Amino acid sequence: MKKKLSLVAFIYAKPEYQDELATKLKSLIDLSRSEAGCINYDLHQSSDDPTVFIMYENWHDRSDLDQHFKMPYIQEIMKILPEMLRAPLVMHYLDMLSNPITSS
Repeated sequence: MKKKLSLVAFIYAKPEYQDELATKLKSLIDLSRSEAGCINYDLHQSSDDPTVFIMYENWHDRSDLDQHFKMPYIQEIMKILPEMLRAPLVMHYLDMLSNPITSS
């Protein structure tokens, strides 16, 4: 049985790009959620530092996430991220040990 995979990405915007980056990240949500391998795809913004965004994603397996990274909308944002970030993008890949909760 394939392991489900979680990805937690920490995104640190330059203050002058905070609003623009938030808009761009929000535009990825519905597109990513529509991918066959996506379990959930959620964007968060820090209450303490609004320049910090966190993506929390769950995928059926690593190949689904690999396919996600090949999508044109992901490729497009990855090209512009370096200019908008004050620190490197940090991604943690996690094997899911519990079953995901699905909404009814």
